Amino acid sequence: MEVSQRTDGRGNPPAAVVETFELTRRFGGFTAVDAVSLRVDAGQIFGLIGPNGAGKSTLIKMLTTMLPLSSGRAIVAGFNVATQAGEVRKHIGYVPQLLSADGELTGYENLLASSRLYLIPRAERENRITESLAMMGLSEFRDRLVRNYSGGMIRRLEIAQSTLHRPAIVFMDEPTEGLDPGGRHAVWDHIRDLRSRLGAAIIVTTHYMDEADVLCDEVALIDHGRIRTVGTPAALKAAIGPNATLDDVFISLTGAAVDAGGDYRDVRQTRQAAHEHG
Repeated sequence: MEVSQRTDGRGNPPAAVVETFELTRRFGGFTAVDAVSLRVDAGQIFGLIGPNGAGKSTLIKMLTTMLPLSSGRAIVAGFNVATQAGEVRKHIGYVPQLLSADGELTGYENLLASSRLYLIPRAERENRITESLAMMGLSEFRDRLVRNYSGGMIRRLEIAQSTLHRPAIVFMDEPTEGLDPGGRHAVWDHIRDLRSRLGAAIIVTTHYMDEADVLCDEVALIDHGRIRTVGTPAALKAAIGPNATLDDVFISLTGAAVDAGGDYRDVRQTRQAAHEHG
């Protein structure tokens, strides 16, 4: 499926911030990620779409240096994932599928802890935290314990934590898992705003096809560890026919449909279950 060439607004091709070449991850005799070659450009919202268990989270963990490569090569923010892992970590943000905010701390205290982990200079911490809270719509809740946040507020706080150091790339693993429709739409809006404010590329994994359709500039459809196709949602749907959806695209390529929030405890349980089963 052909996709029109993107430009940086001045007629030049955009710079790649992530490139993978035959990237593979095996667990014993099982291949979770199978010879994946991808390119993500600066400023893109890029979606890795597919069912739970397709290999999306494994691929993200490789790109964020949390899992070693079995074979292949990956360049993230200009650095080799296998040989320059420390430099990669300095230039990325990561929002995991599992709950990462501490419910016994306030929103402000969570961000303060993150600012120290990211080695943000002491003189800059207060301004960075204040800006991040405002950007995520959490300023008035800064002194509330996170265990009393809604699911959507927790996710927005986690996004704020992952971007305090102003990374070039933000990886988000199932960012709306367990959220109600209102919470999902709020997170979408904040992801778009984050891209506009930081100019960062954002890589999102999701098994929600409607989410990928409205949020992503480009998507890669992954199934059984292999990339089946890459393109804009509009181009992929147009190749199937009038009124096609991304679900239709997936079914046409794989022959199967994709199987497709609450308080602090609900969010923790939902994400734990998603992690253990997908």
